[in-house]
Amino acid sequence: MAKVLYEKDGRIGRITLNRPEVMNAIDDDLPRELAAAVAEADADRGVHLMVLSGAGKAFCAGYDLAHYAEGNGPNKVVQDMPWDPMQDFQFMWANTQAFMSLFRAMKPVICKVHGFAVAGGSDIALCADLTIMGETAQIGYMPTRVWGCPTTAMWVHRLGPEKAKRMMFTGDKVAGVEAAEMGLVLKSVPDDQLDDEVEALAARIASVPINQLAMQKMVINAAVEEKINQTQRLATVFDGVTRHSPEGMNFKARVEQVGWKQAVHERDTGTFDWTRNKPFD
Repeated sequence: MAKVLYEKDGRIGRITLNRPEVMNAIDDDLPRELAAAVAEADADRGVHLMVLSGAGKAFCAGYDLAHYAEGNGPNKVVQDMPWDPMQDFQFMWANTQAFMSLFRAMKPVICKVHGFAVAGGSDIALCADLTIMGETAQIGYMPTRVWGCPTTAMWVHRLGPEKAKRMMFTGDKVAGVEAAEMGLVLKSVPDDQLDDEVEALAARIASVPINQLAMQKMVINAAVEEKINQTQRLATVFDGVTRHSPEGMNFKARVEQVGWKQAVHERDTGTFDWTRNKPFD
């Protein structure tokens, strides 16, 4: 089955992340399929906007750690030492640009977040033009604690420096209500009203001519895209560094030793010292 579904529904192009068995976790294929769906909607003169969502219990739980961290031996995201940072950059930059297809598309993109949009899943959600969350949905980038740097770098663009630092220094997740209050997303609504809220906004936007929508998006994006491009390049290089630093290599070894669920729990609760490679006293 396709890992990203696309359906034309009147004037709306509906894009659905489709790995529900792993909460739509990102593997090698999903970014490319997402970009292809965006391109199909963007090229269709009958589609005025896109609505992006996730199948199953969550929008997206981030990169598939069972694939990228738990497996034995090196893979594309963890190389044998000494590692080649430009090889790493090439791989991750392609993913970053696939996610940014949402931002760069001519047509508006509404992202509907239920369940979780965490780690790499938040990268995707924050590349959309308008993000709406259910009140109990969670968003955050926990790998800023170890083994990650958000490559799309949208946090500071949406929040400003101080609030972005709060999120990046802690790796905390916040619920939809707090995400909306801090300005990270457009709004948060009760979970049972999420579909109706997104559909109402999509219907309103769908009544505007495509060229009008494209011009407004282009003007607004022009105000920020140069800075975004600069920060994304730095963030994508640093993401590779985080996975090949002593702490990053210790994290991957810990995942292989105890499984990714326990290692992630230790990371997110702050109970493991990744520099000394042992639990905190």
